[in-house]
Amino acid sequence: MMLRAFRPAIALVIVLTALPLAVASQETPRGVRIGLSYGAGVKPGVIVMPVEATRGDSVRAIVQRDLDYGDRVTVIALDSAALRGLTPAAGRRFNYQLFSRLGAAAIVRIVPTAGGYRAEVHDVTVRRVLRADTFAVAAARPSGEWRMEIHGMADEMERWITGVKGMARSRVLFVRGSDVWMVDSDGANQRQITRGALTLSPAWHPNGRMIAYSRYGSAGTRIELHDLETGSRRIVRATPEGLNITPAFSPDGQHLVWATNREGGTEIVAASLANLASVRRVTVGRGTDNTSPSFSPDGRKIAFMSGRAGQPEVYISDSDGTNVQLLTEFTFGGTSYRASPAWSPDGRLIAYQATAGGFQIMLLNLRDRSVKQLTSTGVNEDPSWAPDGRHLVFTSSRSGVQQLWVIDSESGRLRQLTHAAGARLADWSPYLAPTLSTEQHVTNTPD
Repeated sequence: MMLRAFRPAIALVIVLTALPLAVASQETPRGVRIGLSYGAGVKPGVIVMPVEATRGDSVRAIVQRDLDYGDRVTVIALDSAALRGLTPAAGRRFNYQLFSRLGAAAIVRIVPTAGGYRAEVHDVTVRRVLRADTFAVAAARPSGEWRMEIHGMADEMERWITGVKGMARSRVLFVRGSDVWMVDSDGANQRQITRGALTLSPAWHPNGRMIAYSRYGSAGTRIELHDLETGSRRIVRATPEGLNITPAFSPDGQHLVWATNREGGTEIVAASLANLASVRRVTVGRGTDNTSPSFSPDGRKIAFMSGRAGQPEVYISDSDGTNVQLLTEFTFGGTSYRASPAWSPDGRLIAYQATAGGFQIMLLNLRDRSVKQLTSTGVNEDPSWAPDGRHLVFTSSRSGVQQLWVIDSESGRLRQLTHAAGARLADWSPYLAPTLSTEQHVTNTPD
């Protein structure tokens, strides 16, 4: 039986102090790490037990999909009817020996409660509950916010099992046609955010409740701030109409940077959200293009694209524009094109697009400047990091039309996120708070 080949040695890891079973439903004590211990390169097998009989996308299906898409565990999908027969009665224990033979290192059990769900993760090897907690779910089923609550529960269970939080409780902004759209991290709950004037380059604020984008009007483009909870909008009037593109927020949420046309080129400028009427120059255009700023996680540096060397390359500088360094390898007289940098949430990597038999997604390691090519099929552009710092969303033509795809930067595993033609210019959100509500606000953007 193939599943029997996957039987890693599993042990409950307790660092510095022991954890009594009674503490399992509480917050993890200081100095204690809860998780499964398994060999390097091995993904623990996880079985998610049936939760409830329901039509549509069930709790179990969402949790299984989230754990699978996290790429840190192997989800063992078994028949629900058979698993119901293996569910112990109240006060009884799982048959851990049987689940071990099925290849499981962990069992996920979720039980509906009056105000949400109680989730348990069982360590199959040590035959006990690894962690349990109750999750309040206030949103009505099957709303988008209800789904977000289930995603959040799955993210926490992934952290219990692997030590790393999942990325399911997040969303992706993108452009289709002339409008900004949004989709959940698993490809569900897709909806339109703007309608009317052409909007491009959407970007998330770190609080997950506001976005920025470039909006076309009769005299050019302007940067616009859009509150997702109320639908209200603010136009950034710090620069004259003309070309204003590729906005990005600082990690502390206090500043906005974007590219604007000046002196025969484009340069990056910055403004405080508290005073959007005043800007400061970050880069100098002088006949060259400087666009697509991306902050380092600590906010001290930015990566950006510049054509100052005669062809588009990726540069980094301090956030005030000083200490500019060429990041990508420049070849004099070459025809390379490197653009759309995206700084990883852990600060170690910068993803970007580069010509390599058509545009492909590259990863540059800031420690040793080594480069890894992530894609090779079709035209692939505009990468954006998931909040887990492992996955990227990007635009690809590999299906024959532009769609959004997600890639695991470690294994190279791909999945298609959108399925209607013309999706592009994606930006992945931070982890989203429970209060975010965006479904009722579709904003018209007249000229």
